[in-house]
Amino acid sequence: GGMAAVGLPGCDFSDLREIKKQLLSVAERSRERGLQHSGKWASELAFALDPLPLSELPLPPALTEEDARDLDAYTLAKSYFDLKEYDRAAYFLRGCKSQKAYFLYMYSRYLSGEKKKDDETVDSLGPLEKGQVKNEALRELRVELSKKHKARELDGFGLYLYGVVLRKLDLVKEAIDVFVEATHVLPLHWGAWLELCNLITDKEMLKFLSLPDTWMKEFFLAHIYTELQLIEEALQKYQSLIDAGFSKSTYIISQIAVAYHNIRDIDKALSIFNELRKQDPYRIENMDTFSNLLYVRSMKPELSYLAHNLCEIDKYRVETCCVIGNYYSLRSQHEKAALYFQRALKLNPRYLGAWTLMGHEYMEMKNTSAAIQAYRHAIEVNKRDYRAWYGLGQTYEILKMPFYCLYYYRRAHQLRPNDSRMLVALGECYEKLNQLVEAKKCYWRAYAVGDVEKMALVKLAKLHEQLNESEQAAQCYIKYIQDIYSCGEIVEHLEVSTAFRYLAQYYFKCKLWDEASACAQKCCAFNDTREEGKALLRQILQLRNQGETSSTDVAAPFFLPVSLSASNTPTRRVSPLNLSSVTP
Repeated sequence: GGMAAVGLPGCDFSDLREIKKQLLSVAERSRERGLQHSGKWASELAFALDPLPLSELPLPPALTEEDARDLDAYTLAKSYFDLKEYDRAAYFLRGCKSQKAYFLYMYSRYLSGEKKKDDETVDSLGPLEKGQVKNEALRELRVELSKKHKARELDGFGLYLYGVVLRKLDLVKEAIDVFVEATHVLPLHWGAWLELCNLITDKEMLKFLSLPDTWMKEFFLAHIYTELQLIEEALQKYQSLIDAGFSKSTYIISQIAVAYHNIRDIDKALSIFNELRKQDPYRIENMDTFSNLLYVRSMKPELSYLAHNLCEIDKYRVETCCVIGNYYSLRSQHEKAALYFQRALKLNPRYLGAWTLMGHEYMEMKNTSAAIQAYRHAIEVNKRDYRAWYGLGQTYEILKMPFYCLYYYRRAHQLRPNDSRMLVALGECYEKLNQLVEAKKCYWRAYAVGDVEKMALVKLAKLHEQLNESEQAAQCYIKYIQDIYSCGEIVEHLEVSTAFRYLAQYYFKCKLWDEASACAQKCCAFNDTREEGKALLRQILQLRNQGETSSTDVAAPFFLPVSLSASNTPTRRVSPLNLSSVTP
């Protein structure tokens, strides 16, 4: 087939009709077992491929003797199951031997336990201690499934359920092994792959998995790369899947949007989400992520429109509550926002984003203990939620506990090594703990990776000031000013005046009157430095008139960018900025 063009090693996308057949068939098999989400995933992916002619449609799997014997019980129980009457469904499936009926029997018992646990959780949605509410069915299910597993009697769906039970019992290692086995036995079932995505915490773990060579593995890898913040790799995979023939897949489009959101390429992410909404206007999944982007950009009318729109489609969806929460938060109505994040958690206590966002609202309301509680929950649900680690760091910062702070910011930084905000936060922590060398390293790194908030250089300059390293301080301030002015937009930056004030005094000490007066004139443009600027200009004038010329023995190590120096004073050109010397 057209392998070379696609560039996906080890798996063949040349026969898209065969893949379409497999997807239609597994979608049907998932639905028969009540696995709605896997069924939906397969159907959406199948929908992105061309329709099949009648002669090529997949045939339903042939029935066995056992299937025939269990058919009545299965048909009855499935109708109860679909109405969420799980105990009733399980009751009529007792003693069924066929794979499909046995799976539904076990799955009904599992969901019955989950539903009771969730109802219990919602009733007590106060500060929940971990493990206060358990799914009582899990232990029995584990015993029964492990017997079947030892006897090699579980099919791919059975293995998947066994893995879920193990994960719920916190038996992570065993769960991973069972899910890997499930992907070998039934590679087409997305649920098992997705479970693996949630259990694999780093690239090392991924290397050691022996996964089946199947086209499904490509979707899994792209998904897990997105989760692990390996965005370059993820985007490459998604691009090759699009080239292989999945260009219409709304799943892939939404994943690409989420990937851009994760690397904070906000414009790209926004435009892809807008495209996605054109194709799938009633979609609710991922709209919470879309609303985060609108929130970050302070796009009130768009966020308001999205909130109203989702409310009309389904106001009792977790994502809808989150979007509304974001909307209130952007309007600084923090109590209302927290209320909606709580409502989201009532709908689904395992919904990660809401815990973190609720933590942020409590922070705004100065309720640190509630914030800590919420962030802890987020981390319990997903150890990789860097925003929750970062939030905990911020809370402990408010509580003036820098040692705790350091621990949480470090975790956030490990999860987002190239995010300048984590690095600046870490630097501030080290500064409070008086570990100035470490602090310098953090600020320098933050500047090097691309400083979102443009504060790292100022913090670095101030550290150099503290340590009486005036040359390095001046260098940082110059770089900072260049940075701010090169943005084109002059941001309302308080620190610009600080920088000019420092440089004016620095050049004054070096007796470089031209540079000093250029900077002093700049100081006059800012309220907080106007008086100092004027005073310095008077002093320079005096000294100049006394004939004190610039002393030649002081080598001027810098110059101000031409655009900034006052037009009437030609700045002496010295060697261009050399930043290598400030690297810690």
